[in-house]
Amino acid sequence: MTELTELTAVRLLDGYRTGAFSPVEATRAALRRAEAIQPEVNAFVRLTAEDALERARESEERWRRGEPRGLLDGVPVTVKDILLLRGAPTLRGSKAVDPAGRWDEDAPSVARLREHGAVFLGKTTTPEYGWKGVTDSPLSGVTRNPYDPARTAGGSSGGSAAAVALGAGPLSLGTDGGGSVRIPASFCGIFALKPTYGRVPLYPASAFGTLAHVGPMTRDAADAALLLDVIGHPDSRDWSALAPPPGSYAEGLAGGVRGLRVAYSPSLGGQVAVRPAVAAAVRRAVERLAELGAYVTETDPDLTDPVEAFHTLWFSGAARVTQHLAPHQREMLDPGLREIRARGARYSALEYLAAVDVRMDLGRRMGRFHDTYDLLVTPTLPITAFEAGAEVPKGSGHRRWTGWTPFTYPFNMTQQPAASVPVGFDGDGLPVGLQLVAARHRDDLVLRAAHALYGAGVAPGSRPTPA
Repeated sequence: MTELTELTAVRLLDGYRTGAFSPVEATRAALRRAEAIQPEVNAFVRLTAEDALERARESEERWRRGEPRGLLDGVPVTVKDILLLRGAPTLRGSKAVDPAGRWDEDAPSVARLREHGAVFLGKTTTPEYGWKGVTDSPLSGVTRNPYDPARTAGGSSGGSAAAVALGAGPLSLGTDGGGSVRIPASFCGIFALKPTYGRVPLYPASAFGTLAHVGPMTRDAADAALLLDVIGHPDSRDWSALAPPPGSYAEGLAGGVRGLRVAYSPSLGGQVAVRPAVAAAVRRAVERLAELGAYVTETDPDLTDPVEAFHTLWFSGAARVTQHLAPHQREMLDPGLREIRARGARYSALEYLAAVDVRMDLGRRMGRFHDTYDLLVTPTLPITAFEAGAEVPKGSGHRRWTGWTPFTYPFNMTQQPAASVPVGFDGDGLPVGLQLVAARHRDDLVLRAAHALYGAGVAPGSRPTPA
């Protein structure tokens, strides 16, 4: 049943419905694929095969009776090891976390998946506490790119991206505090959405505050819309969660892009040096949006690089998330994390609030921008995947991962929905991502536009050869 690993969640559910195959068959195939890819790409912290097969058998019986539970009954999913999964340790990529905890609670998004009958394959890799835009950690080592294992999968949800790209479950839950679902989606050639802040509840609250989002990582936009229909509902443990959405994201996909006002910003007004192969692939996709009926204007948002303000917020979060650690535990941390946590601990409350002021102004400017434009399109990243095990590309001159992610972290600051869509490859056969951004609460527009690109044949591309 190897071919089952190539199917989207939507197609798996169609097969369950018709009896063409079963949740047990799909789960076994996904587990075999996960075990096969693990030695080369290192996508998983742990697999929960026994529990997965038990849940798949229960799902199979429900389908046999014609009584499926919810929207995702029997669909194999993976969960980034930042989010709580009942019965499995959540180590967050750190040797400083004791695995001998109670682990008796699900994160809100995981709880919604469980209620809808999803089958949990296991936990995927993350850098320590999700602190950077690549995925390697002292605990679990380096996660590698499905298209070229010598290169990074990106991060911080790199394990989830690699798993989805290689067929180890069609759906994964990632987190995104500065690009962490979109960066690896771009590098690994999959789809990922950072929803509007609060659309997907988060518990425990992130030390990185309201920069941190939970989002779907999938094969295409239709699967992401289906997953968001499941996880995008409030939870009493998150006081900042939004009210239920007004309708189904999956049912709204057919709206397309005709008549939408699309702003195309190739380089944020010349602020970003984008590699030619990336720029060309994104431009071709934008031209296709115009052919599909969107009104495309090449223009730039009123946006100056907020990196210093982002660093103040992000590094302060790093200091907070490690504050409870004893000195000997801090010595075990990733050296880069130790460095930024030390810097974050030195910021004053006034400096932090000044960064919040920058954020508020940025949000105001983007709000005004979307009075005129329904969508903003940029490259997801200015580059394709670079060498594995490095925070920044060799010879780039960048000090931190934010140096090569200028298109992603601003929209964590503004809390807007933003997605990465695969739109082609560079000369080395590495995936290129396009970013779609909408005003807060307009996740539906991002998903509609992405779905239109998939429907037009722009997005899918080729799949990497499994390990």
